[in-house]
Amino acid sequence: MCGVAGVIHRDARPVDRAMLGRMAAAIRHRGPDGYGFFVGRRGGLAHVRLSIIDRASGAQPLGNEDGRLQVVFNGEIFNYVELRAELRALGHVFRTDSDTEVLVHGYESWGMRLVDRLNGDFAFAIYDLRDDSLFLARDRFGVRPLFYAQRGSDLYFASEAKALFASGMIEAAPDPAGLDEVFTLWAAHAPRTVFRGVQQLEPGTVALWRDGRLVHHRYFTAAGMAEREEAADAVDTLDRLMHESVRLRMRADVPVAAYASGGLDSTITSMLAAKMTPHDLRTFSVSFDDVGLDESMFQEMVASAVRSRHVKRRISGADIARVFPAVVRHAETPLLRTAPAPMYLLAEATRQSGIVCVLTGEGSDELFLGYDLFKEVQVREFCRRQPSSRVRPRLFDRLYPYVRTAVRGELWHRAMLEAGSVGDALDSHVPRFRLAARIRSFYHPAWLEEIGDSDALTAVRDSLPPGFATWRPLARAAYLEITTLLPSYLLSSQGDRMMMAHGVEGRFPFLDPQLFAYAISLPERSKLCGLREKEILKRWARTVIPAAIVDRYKQPYRAPNSAPFFAGAMPDYVRELLDPTAIEQTGIFAPAAVDGLVRRAKAGRTISDAENQAVVAILSTQLWHRQFMASPRHEAPLAWEEADMLTVDASPGTFESRAAS
Repeated sequence: MCGVAGVIHRDARPVDRAMLGRMAAAIRHRGPDGYGFFVGRRGGLAHVRLSIIDRASGAQPLGNEDGRLQVVFNGEIFNYVELRAELRALGHVFRTDSDTEVLVHGYESWGMRLVDRLNGDFAFAIYDLRDDSLFLARDRFGVRPLFYAQRGSDLYFASEAKALFASGMIEAAPDPAGLDEVFTLWAAHAPRTVFRGVQQLEPGTVALWRDGRLVHHRYFTAAGMAEREEAADAVDTLDRLMHESVRLRMRADVPVAAYASGGLDSTITSMLAAKMTPHDLRTFSVSFDDVGLDESMFQEMVASAVRSRHVKRRISGADIARVFPAVVRHAETPLLRTAPAPMYLLAEATRQSGIVCVLTGEGSDELFLGYDLFKEVQVREFCRRQPSSRVRPRLFDRLYPYVRTAVRGELWHRAMLEAGSVGDALDSHVPRFRLAARIRSFYHPAWLEEIGDSDALTAVRDSLPPGFATWRPLARAAYLEITTLLPSYLLSSQGDRMMMAHGVEGRFPFLDPQLFAYAISLPERSKLCGLREKEILKRWARTVIPAAIVDRYKQPYRAPNSAPFFAGAMPDYVRELLDPTAIEQTGIFAPAAVDGLVRRAKAGRTISDAENQAVVAILSTQLWHRQFMASPRHEAPLAWEEADMLTVDASPGTFESRAAS
């Protein structure tokens, strides 16, 4: 796991070395173990390294045999051992034991189709000096980020947007449409970002820059055809794929640990990892002062079952408020919830324990229909078949038993049955989108004019694959979840960004390509049987984890939202940024509307999900604007003379290279 950055010019001209140094400095947290640079006739590459595989000789940028291909790589290629053997059989000569090197040799032999062979989480750039082109690639699910911006005929790219701004060539400015997507979809929908003129490479996509033109190609789509019946050996196949996925993700030259939330998915990955690691497994979790959010009892049960050395980080509201500015800076986007903050603190505790690589359970809920959202789809369809029934809507009571009895009937009709429509391709997600979009009621009138005709839901509809409207409701819901919330929020704001803030790599066994293809092909009732989620996964899990974990009530991961900022002594930054004058200066929200919301929050009267989201959204937007626009950080460049790898294309076919001893 690392950070990458670079630039390529259409015309041959010197690369500003100080600029590359600043770009690398801006993302040094992603790679605290070393850094390197490559400078060619038209472009330059920068890399900061977190050493996981081949710690001795895996410094980057890294070239092929003749140096005409140079790569900077962020992530892991889990099947690199098998690819290395295949490439050696084709005549390639390897000089390192790193997974990175399979990329330059693979690109030399297979070109852009290289990505089809990769089982990994990756974002990389290959500078081809043979034709002065640049190849960009991002993994199937968007685990690793990759941003880019074009200025004139030049292309700048980086693992994080802050590195683009550190170049001095890209201005940080809000994108009204991108921010509006955040306040509807929870995150900007790729390729859009919250910064004007900055885009992100979409998951499952590659791009080739040549002669000032960038051409995209999608190599993967998160869609598949479900079988009508479950095969007799379905559980055996699932067992084999789960073991193989975890086995591949245990490949490392450092100990691999696991996050153990106490839920089904992380318990599965922890239990399998414990069987495969040559070390004592380390597990990590967060707990909360709020007993309604705390899962400590189950976490301790898991740690005991896998016999791990367990570390628990207890989180208070004050902790969340204290780190929230850093959380927003690393996320590089406004947030609707504080949930990334405990994950930031968990990664900090993990790193302090000497661990830099962990397995987590993300992706399982999307693949095996584990979210309540999928049950909502089932219940809504059931109710719509008899719209006059007063009994059928009571099934929502079983999904959300914590909702007050007095408001249930009205709430179910308004939020679930009257929201969306059968013919709407986004029907499954309309209740969530509507809830988040209530933040728009706090917009400044001038900001609404800036947004204009842009519409977040239209952008999503325009990105849907052909024939999407004919898919079954659950298939549509799963696709939307995998392509909206998963990559841009769960894997980014709450995942990669929080881990890499402390130089910790996350690995996601449930997002293995073979496991995904199999799960997507299973009959729906194998995954959601009535209102029983993850049916086949639970059926299999009984053979590997404690029954108490399999049978426990699914508790979604949540953190306290608005309360941490107003309970006890209010942090200075909260007072400053929510002041009406500060709100007016930023110009995104209406001061009077925000002031009323803040008064209710101070009095402890923001009790609805919509108001809690609005508080977090407005505060995080103010922080984001101050950190990137109003008071941006200026980076001092990393020193070239201290680089672990420095290669310069001195003349055609001649390279001056130095690697640290």
